Amino acid sequence: MATFSLIPFLTISILIQLANSATHWGDVQVLKQLKGTITQSSIPPSSCIDSWDFSLDPCDNLFSPKFTCGFRCDVVLNSSRVTELALDSAGYSGSLTSVSWSLPYLQNLDFSNNNFFGSIPDSLSRLTRLKRLGLSHNSFSGSIPASLGSLAAVEEIYLDGNTLTGEIPSTFNRLANLKRLELQGNKIGGALPDLSRLGSLNFLDASDNAISGELPPFLPPYLIVLSMRNNQIEGNIPASVLGLSSLQVIDLSHNKLAGSVPAGLFAHPSLEQLTLSYNQFGSVQIPGNAGLTSQLISVDLSNNEIRGFLPGFMGLMPRLSALSLENNKFSGWIPVQYVLKVVVPGPGQEIAPLERLLLGGNYLFGPIPGRFMGLKAGTVTVMLGDNCLYRCPVRLFFCGGGVQKSLMECRAFGPTIP
Repeated sequence: MATFSLIPFLTISILIQLANSATHWGDVQVLKQLKGTITQSSIPPSSCIDSWDFSLDPCDNLFSPKFTCGFRCDVVLNSSRVTELALDSAGYSGSLTSVSWSLPYLQNLDFSNNNFFGSIPDSLSRLTRLKRLGLSHNSFSGSIPASLGSLAAVEEIYLDGNTLTGEIPSTFNRLANLKRLELQGNKIGGALPDLSRLGSLNFLDASDNAISGELPPFLPPYLIVLSMRNNQIEGNIPASVLGLSSLQVIDLSHNKLAGSVPAGLFAHPSLEQLTLSYNQFGSVQIPGNAGLTSQLISVDLSNNEIRGFLPGFMGLMPRLSALSLENNKFSGWIPVQYVLKVVVPGPGQEIAPLERLLLGGNYLFGPIPGRFMGLKAGTVTVMLGDNCLYRCPVRLFFCGGGVQKSLMECRAFGPTIP
């Protein structure tokens, strides 16, 4: 009697089942790999992953009790393909390196606010249609894969809130469609690479890392937000920053920047928030137009080494409502421009009033401006403590922030102080 193997018939049977399945068989395999790589004890009851039951077809049963959430499907070439993987913030744990990531139609991958660990897989570069990569607030470590620079379609990358090390890959300069890059809250070092070819990038946040060196001479041309606070960046602010015509927010606080604060920042056509506190700046350049066209709403130059008189032009900037110059080495009298901007503008005025004026911790001298005596606590925040002002007791709310310096300390600072 002839004998034959059942294996070919079983294989044909499986292929027929997959062909009739709503979800492409390759996508099903990746979903299975993903569930299998997650630590079982980290999958809480009623979570997205807990509901995945592969005895049924995933896309055909999406939003049913068997596949409640976690992904999205769209029909492509008569087959259902996974186009989004967005897990709930359920505390899932595990390494993602064993997943093949063969999801050619995936556009959104978001595993934020979980406990995934290990390295970010190089194989994510297979997601050629990916537009959004969200791995925020996990426990990923190691360096950022250079292969992510091949994600030609990606528009948003969120890697913030991990423990990533190494440098920002220079291959990121290939990401022509990238609009938002968030790397804050890691341990990334090295210098900021050349990203000047990123013509679509408008939001860059690499704060709270260990980035060193100087800012590159050229930056993405259409940045709206540049935030790199709490790093180890040194040198001067490059002239190219002044040419970023769409820039609205600069936060370079808590670095090692020095030299002069460029005048162009106070005449910039769109800049609204300038935060350069906790650096080593020694002076402020005065803009040629005296700041009359400035769009700045908030300026913070506190905790630097700036000397000289308070820059009076800042009291003329029409939209400025918050100014902090405390803990520098300013001397001289409080400019009348500041006083008038605090007490004179009212509702409906074209010039915004100064609602927050912090001048403590300097070497300002002279009497308290008389107009300040009419200010009421709670209507405005003015801090003049720890200066060399005449008769500015802490019982006056605007003299708070510390008692005035001793006469000996004031005279030791400079002979101009009477």
